[in-house]
Amino acid sequence: MTVHPSLQTYADAWTHSVESIAELVKPLAEGEWNRRTPCPGWSVRDIVSHIIGMECEQLGDPRPIHTLPRDLYHVQNDFTRYMEMQVDVRRHHTAPEMTSELEYTIIRRSRQLRNESRDPETMTRAPLGAEQTLELALRMRAFDVWVHEQDLRATLGAPGNLDSPGAAIARDALLAALPKVVAKDAGAPPNSAVVLDVHGPVEFLRTVRVDADGRGSVDGSPSLGPAVTLSMDWETYVRLACGRVRPAAVADRIKVEGDQELATAILQNFAVTP
Repeated sequence: MTVHPSLQTYADAWTHSVESIAELVKPLAEGEWNRRTPCPGWSVRDIVSHIIGMECEQLGDPRPIHTLPRDLYHVQNDFTRYMEMQVDVRRHHTAPEMTSELEYTIIRRSRQLRNESRDPETMTRAPLGAEQTLELALRMRAFDVWVHEQDLRATLGAPGNLDSPGAAIARDALLAALPKVVAKDAGAPPNSAVVLDVHGPVEFLRTVRVDADGRGSVDGSPSLGPAVTLSMDWETYVRLACGRVRPAAVADRIKVEGDQELATAILQNFAVTP
């Protein structure tokens, strides 16, 4: 039985990104695994550990029994504590141990995806004991590995794949969070519009509209009189939306037109990943 068409796009994007990650880390010397990445609190090793751990959970492997140290400043809630378990348990693994486990996990997971015959709406394991549909799970894995591939590329000085299949999935995932950022978090007034103009390897123009009840929605049609227009390049958008950089650090790469106070509030709430 073939993989459901709605899952194939995500499977292809995941494969492209995770294999790119394997190629990036395979030649690294032992010390390079300890380099800090833009992902708060995580080294190169930690990101690879996270990817291995999350894919093993999708495979149905049991979670490690492990006690976290108390001095991990970036672990501040149940979600980050859950994610950190798979990371901290591998913090003393050597470079060969990391690359071999990554390669083995990719082989197992690729085989699982090739043979996937379940309906996309099948409920599967999610973090913190929750459940999510198979389609959402695979979409989030494709998004996650692409973002972490970019973290590793930034750390290792190896830019690339900003327009790969995973980039399109990341674009859609990040745009879906924009209405809440603009309408709820930044408090844009009712009956207003905010335009986001992104250029570079991935280009798009989207309008976030806030209705009379203060609810936000996003569409691709332009607004004649937006309260704010934010223009930036794709890489800057990703780094901001994924919490990899603060707005002040990339102010020279963002063009703001319109209500400056609202623009500041939007940018301060721009990070949408946990």
